[in-house]
Amino acid sequence: MSGTRSPSKTAPLTESLWKLGLILWPFVAGAVAINVFLFGLILRSTGRFDAIPPVDALLWAVPLSIPASFAAAVWVRNLIREAEGGPPPIQQQKENRK
Repeated sequence: MSGTRSPSKTAPLTESLWKLGLILWPFVAGAVAINVFLFGLILRSTGRFDAIPPVDALLWAVPLSIPASFAAAVWVRNLIREAEGGPPPIQQQKENRK
């Protein structure tokens, strides 16, 4: 029976923030590393600090990218829900309280 839909709808992979965050983590970590490195260059321009080496920026990016990937996952999930025509999660929570 091609063309029929199954009554059991499975949630897409992007519905879980953990899974979406793990998918986005390498890209977020790279962006955080670049920002840390550029922040070191800005500090160097003040004349008070040395520049942050790229390897140190990569090491600092590992712990700093965890909250950043969570924020990116929330943002991307909201974009996906908006594209699918569903209400944003905050509006959905307000409707459930009524």
